[in-house]
Parts: sequence; structure tokens; C-alpha cells
Amino acid sequence: MLTSTRKPTLLFERKLKMHVTDLNRDVSLRVTGEIHIGGVMLKLVEKLDVKKDWSDHALWWEKKKTWLLKTHWTLDKYGIQADARLLFTPQHKLLRLQLPNMKHMRVKVNFSDRVFKAVSDICKTFNIRHPEELSLLRKPRDPKKKKKKLEEAEEEALELEGPLLTPGSGSIYSSPGLYSKTMTPTYDSRDGSPLSPTSAWFGDSPLSEGNPSILAVSQPITSPDILVKMYKPQSLLDKAKINQGWLDSSRSLMEQDVKENEVLLLRFKYHSFFDLNPKYDAIRVNQLYEQAKWAILLEEIECTEEEMMMFAALQYHINKLSIMSSENHMNNSEKEIDEVDAALSDLEITLEGGKTSNTLPLEFTESHVPLMLSNFHLHLRPKKLTLKGYKQYWCTFKDITISCYKSREEAHLMPAHQMNLRGCEVTPDVNISGQKFNIKLLIPVADGMNEIWLRCDTEKQYAQWMAACRLASKGKTMADSSYSLEVQNILSFLKMQHMNPDPQIIEPITTDINPECLVSPRYLKKYKNKQISARILEAHQNVAQMSLIEAKMRFIQAWQSLPEFGMTHFLAKFQGGKKDELIGITYNRLIRMDAGTGDAIKTWRFSNMKQWNVNWEIKMVTVEFADEPSLAFICAEVDCKVVHEFIGGYIFLSTRAKDQNESLDEEMFYKLTSGWI
Repeated sequence: MLTSTRKPTLLFERKLKMHVTDLNRDVSLRVTGEIHIGGVMLKLVEKLDVKKDWSDHALWWEKKKTWLLKTHWTLDKYGIQADARLLFTPQHKLLRLQLPNMKHMRVKVNFSDRVFKAVSDICKTFNIRHPEELSLLRKPRDPKKKKKKLEEAEEEALELEGPLLTPGSGSIYSSPGLYSKTMTPTYDSRDGSPLSPTSAWFGDSPLSEGNPSILAVSQPITSPDILVKMYKPQSLLDKAKINQGWLDSSRSLMEQDVKENEVLLLRFKYHSFFDLNPKYDAIRVNQLYEQAKWAILLEEIECTEEEMMMFAALQYHINKLSIMSSENHMNNSEKEIDEVDAALSDLEITLEGGKTSNTLPLEFTESHVPLMLSNFHLHLRPKKLTLKGYKQYWCTFKDITISCYKSREEAHLMPAHQMNLRGCEVTPDVNISGQKFNIKLLIPVADGMNEIWLRCDTEKQYAQWMAACRLASKGKTMADSSYSLEVQNILSFLKMQHMNPDPQIIEPITTDINPECLVSPRYLKKYKNKQISARILEAHQNVAQMSLIEAKMRFIQAWQSLPEFGMTHFLAKFQGGKKDELIGITYNRLIRMDAGTGDAIKTWRFSNMKQWNVNWEIKMVTVEFADEPSLAFICAEVDCKVVHEFIGGYIFLSTRAKDQNESLDEEMFYKLTSGWI
């Protein structure tokens, strides 16, 4: 008779402690390591004997900071021993989101989903297309203020606490029709805001009585005290510290120690806005406008005095039209709708290289695009930080190269200097009233950057050369189809900064203009309120005929035209460097910067990039280029994963914009930014 020699498996029971957060109650279960997670939760619910819907609950392992979502895995497979403390808690929890317009909304968010998915659900709730452009950011702390006083100031500044919204609830918030580009738009004739389902979000609120959605309507700043209480970065290092707060898109909120009811900032993270269309993006356009407005008022981005007055005039105009739109929302005629429909068709643009219409003025048609620019004086300083003065040259611009000659007569000879502009930094230096139209170029060379100044005589000449320089920095010539539009955008930007020469048509200063709410503190200290008000009203004459949606779009375009637009700063130590420096990341390039002055030391274009990777052990980011030495740096005070996400995100978004691909491969975007590829 055969007998088995196999020893029976001994299943040792262990006492597992769990805390039920809803009941604030500790429960112990005796289980074996062979039981799966689903079985543990079933035993727990049976022991609680409380009639309640537990379907949204899951187990959270505190020590390991991980959700036990694979319910078919056993305790042994997870490595859970008797000393493990588990929480039985809901996956959906409340968050207080501060939107780009600085208003707060209470939203129920899945704390077990990766942040990328959570943001996508939030954007569907708010009817914001292209959620990949946004992410969540922790609130920056002002080191000059104590925590308690800061929280009190935040509560006072909290003007809106919206209704509780639940992403993905299967209600109108997640309706595919709301979120599709091919939907039939129903928008208000004055502000372009949706007339239907969005307004239903607010239930019995007065906003649902036919008024436009509060998310699509700009809210004027009611008091200068609000600006005083807001955190203002004082230096580039302060801006770099703000960017430490970006959450990791590949991990869940709970894994990153986000607490229930915590305030997080919903912001446009990647400054590459694809298919920005006023017909379908009333909320997205308004929130972009608000983020731009606050960035300028809080001096997060630099602008000149004339540009500040132009932004203030646009803001004043938008505030006036927003109030009128709210008051007369139900009194729109069919004629107005037809007019705005025609205007919106001209504004169907993508701000990155899009076009306002299929027709251009005669002087900018394809046959009139210049292949070479000349008749221009260039002031050259051969190397930075030298005592040599500027030299004046006659120069020509062909393809992506500037050739400099000692005089016009020698233009047929070999040039004295020749500069390839690929990868250069282009910065405007313009003063409309002083008729100063200069362009500053920082051209990469072996030992750093050469500083070149171009001086133009007229606005048209400046627009042509500036457009040519911007394209050349990307490796494109004036033959590129975007050159004509770039010239038009620059001329339009300059036109809005003009002061009105006829004081008789300027409206008198009224009590409804409050410069303290329209201008950044720097210029409030420089001029009296009456002087600023007069200048804002002068600038207002250039934008007074714009519709509300057009004014917002112009504000966003002007914001994009600023030299520092889209620059995200991080503190880093470069390989071979002895001190901390700044790395600046934009939608198309990486910039090595001096931490004290902010001057660009070296620029690398993404278009020239071969690959990049991260050594996760030493936290070093390495970027390889086609015809340049590789770049390597270690991030200081921030996880290199955040920088990696920015590079991966911009690479993907630029590829999508180039291919005009409207459908986002969400999984590919996630893998690219999370380091899986």
C-alpha cells in the first residue's frame, strides 16, 4: 500500500488590525496568509454588521503607503504580516480645489487613482477639454507669514465655495456630448459660455436661472486687499520653490500624503495649448485668461510698463463686458448671435502656430514672404562680460543665418561675422512711446552665449525681424507657413500698446476703474492712482471695440508673447558645476540659467534631442542631443521625477501639435511622463 510522504501545509493564523475610518473604530480579524484581499474585506464587513454601502471602500497600507486594490492577491503576496496597520477607507474623498481664477470648489476625487486620471476626471466635470495640459499643485507657503495667519488670510480671500461635484458619476458632468469637439456648440452671444448643462451644476443657485456658468465668466477682483494677501514670489529661487509643489502624475493622491479636505491648486501645467477654440472652450479660455491675469498681477512673469497698461486695459474691458453680460444675459438678439458666430469662426485658432483665417493681407501672402531681410543695422558685442563696446554693422538675414558687413557697399564680399540662430534665445526690448524696437539675441557658442542686439527703425521692420528670429531659433526659415501669422501677431501686439493721440475721445475717469486691482504692485509704487487710471483708459481705446471672448483670447495671446512665458524654473546642479544653478523648461527648449541674475547661459532645443533618461538611484537627469554634448544635472530640493514629467509632457504635446492629432493617446502620454518609456 502506497503512503504519501508529503507533509501537510500548516496555515498559521495571524491577528490583523484594521481601522475603519467612517466609524472611527478598530477591528481585529484572525486570518491566514492565504486569504485574498477581497476575502479580508468581506470578513471585515460581516464583522462590522453595519448596513452601509461599502462598495467604494478599499484597504490602505499606512506603512508602505500603498492601496491594496488587487483584491485577488493574498496577504502573503502583498507581504502583509500581523504588525501591519490597514485602513478601511473610501477611495473617493473631498478635495478643495483652487481653480486658476482663485475660486474654490469642493470636489469628490478618487484618492486611489493616479493623479493623471484624477485630473482627467476633474476636467470632465468642469467641461475642460485636453486635461493633459493641467495638473495639481500644492499651495506655496510664504516664509514671511506664520502658518495660522496665512490660513486665516486664505479663508478671508475665499470668495466662492461651490457645490459638491463628483467626477465620473454618470450624470451630465461626464456626458460624452459635453466633452466632444464634434458636439454642436450652444454658447452665449456675449461671452461664449455654454447655455445648457454647465449651468445646471449650480442647482438652485441664481446662476442656474439662465445666467452663464461661473466657471466661464471672469470674476473681477473686488478689493486690493486680496492681492496684498496673495503669495508673491520675490525672486527666481522663489519661483523654483513653487514648482516643487507639482504632484507626481503617476502616483495617487494618498501616496503623496494629500489629506481629505486639503486645498490643492488646479493649474495649466504645460504651456502648450492645443486646439484652443472659443466655440467649445468657453470655460478653458476663461480659466486660461484667469491664470494669465493672476500671473501678471502677482509678478510671476515680467512685463514692461507699456505691456502692463495694455494688460490692465484688457482686464478692465473684460470686467465691464462680464458685468454687462451677466445683467443682459437673456436679452440677446438673433443678429448678435450671427455676428458672434462669424467672429468666432475667425477665432478658431490653436495658439501654437494656428491661424485666424485662411486669407491674409496681400503684403503677407505666400508670394510676398521675404526670402531675405536687409537694410538694417546691427549692434554686436562679441562676447559677454567684456569691456568692448558695441559695433555697428550692415546685416542681412537669410534662411536661419545673419551675415554682418562693415558697410552696405561690402555686402557682396565675405561677411565680417556670420551667426547661425538655431537654438538662440530671442528677447524683445520695445518701448512704443520712445520708438525703441530692439531685439536681444543670445546665441549659443562653445563657451557660453554671445549677446547680440538688433535695432529696428519701424514697427513693421521689427515685426519682420522678430518673426524671422523666432522661427530661426527653432530651425525654421521665413519660407515657413507660420512666418506671415507670426508677423501679424507681433504687429497686433504692438498696436494694442499704442497710446491714443486724441485725448478728447478718452472717456473720463470714473469710480468703476480701480488701478490697484488692475496693475501689479511695482507700477503702483511708481505712479499715482490717477496717473495709472488715465493711462489705462488711453490704452483701453485700442481694445474698446473687442467682444468679450476676443478680448480674453487677445489677453492670452499677449501673455504668450512675453519673453518669460511658459518658463518653469527648478534649482539644479549641473555635471561639472560647483554651485546650484537654475534649469528653465519651456514647451520647446531647456535653458541653463544663472540663479542670481536669471541670464541664460546655454539653451538646448527639444527638436535637437535624441533621448533623455533618469538615473533614479542618484536622481540625475541626462539628455542627449544630435550634434551637441549631452546635458546632465541633479535636481536640488525637488524630485527629479517632476522635471522628467515636464520634459516628457512637452515632447509628447509638441509631437501631437505638429501632427495635428486631436485624439490624445492617454496611455502613451502617461507612460512618457512617468518614465516607463
